[in-house]
Amino acid sequence: MRLLRGSFSETTRYSQDPVAAAQSFADRGVRWIHIVDLDAAEGKGRDNFAVIERIRRAVSCRVQVGGGVRGAEQAGRLIALGVDRIVLGTVLVKSPETAAALIGRFGPLFAAGVDARDGSVSVAGWMEDAGLPDTAVAEGLGALGVRWLIYTNISRDGTLAGPDIPRTNAAARAAGLPTILSGGIGSESDVERVATEKDPLVAGVILGKALYEERVDLGKLVTRFPQERDSSWDSTGDR
Repeated sequence: MRLLRGSFSETTRYSQDPVAAAQSFADRGVRWIHIVDLDAAEGKGRDNFAVIERIRRAVSCRVQVGGGVRGAEQAGRLIALGVDRIVLGTVLVKSPETAAALIGRFGPLFAAGVDARDGSVSVAGWMEDAGLPDTAVAEGLGALGVRWLIYTNISRDGTLAGPDIPRTNAAARAAGLPTILSGGIGSESDVERVATEKDPLVAGVILGKALYEERVDLGKLVTRFPQERDSSWDSTGDR
């Protein structure tokens, strides 16, 4: 399922089985698969850990998961499933001491998900405006022990309208961390623009709706923009 601009009331459901979709991505050469547990992010007592476990067993590439991870229980369950990286969002803003405790307990395998509208960070499944600038949140990530950043322009997410390269670059520089751009990618030319205009800290992009609607050739993109092994982004931290 894909949200439009972060709204749970504006969604597109795709019939493809998530495990089959993940396998198809892995077969085309991706090194990472990004999973967002929308049920957990919405915070209504549901999660998709069983599906995540099936995906983890089905693919040999690395898997990162975000959505609703706000404490040790959720993080521990994902680690037990073999997830390579966990994306923290709301907890970084609402309870940074909890985020620091998670990193201290489980090790440096956490990325930050900074999601913003017009430069202002949103939390709680994108339903609350935290009232903080994206760059201000990004600046504090290193002190918490976060190793990576995923920056999403919520207004672009699910629109296929093109990426927000300037804001992603600004967040990456503020954090000083390897960064992935998310939101708005709708074509192969969008990926090319990112490769041309990105800050050196920006290591890649997340593809979602463009894949499901066959607007990009994933195999071609992987060949054209090879994913570096053992780069600062590719590392899974020291466990």
